Amino acid sequence: MHVPTCLDIKPFHLWPFSSSEAHLCPVRALAAWLKESKVTSGYLFRKIASGDRISEANSPMSSEQFLELFRNNLLDVDIDPTPYGTHSFRRGGCQFLHVEKRWSLRRICEWGGWSVEFTNMTIVKYLISSNDDPTEPREQFLNPNRRPMVKCSQCGRCCSCG
Repeated sequence: MHVPTCLDIKPFHLWPFSSSEAHLCPVRALAAWLKESKVTSGYLFRKIASGDRISEANSPMSSEQFLELFRNNLLDVDIDPTPYGTHSFRRGGCQFLHVEKRWSLRRICEWGGWSVEFTNMTIVKYLISSNDDPTEPREQFLNPNRRPMVKCSQCGRCCSCG
């Protein structure tokens, strides 16, 4: 039996997003984190010490601490954190890449490290969630006179400003 190691994980190559998607850009986020954290070696995401300080010890942030911080952030913006967990990021990423970026299922599976044989439909649980907020009523799906459902890259709505 093969035991996966960190050597089995393919690297993610990061590229800067356009200025219209700066709020989603992993390159900008990483640069901001490195500047704020002053981490130059060791674990990139370290434990958070009391007073919301980054631990000086080279010890990684646990998934439990990450989840606590994430849920506190949701509370800060008046969102019930109960239905969210650490997989919310994988799920949200899959949904964003499929719906907004129009990536194929095969491409998303390859990116996420899931089987592309589609015998194990792991991808489905990431694309469909109980937290989904449908943007169009079902009765409008086949209406030839409905407004286009392509969202504007400027305001996030279906409009003519983008």
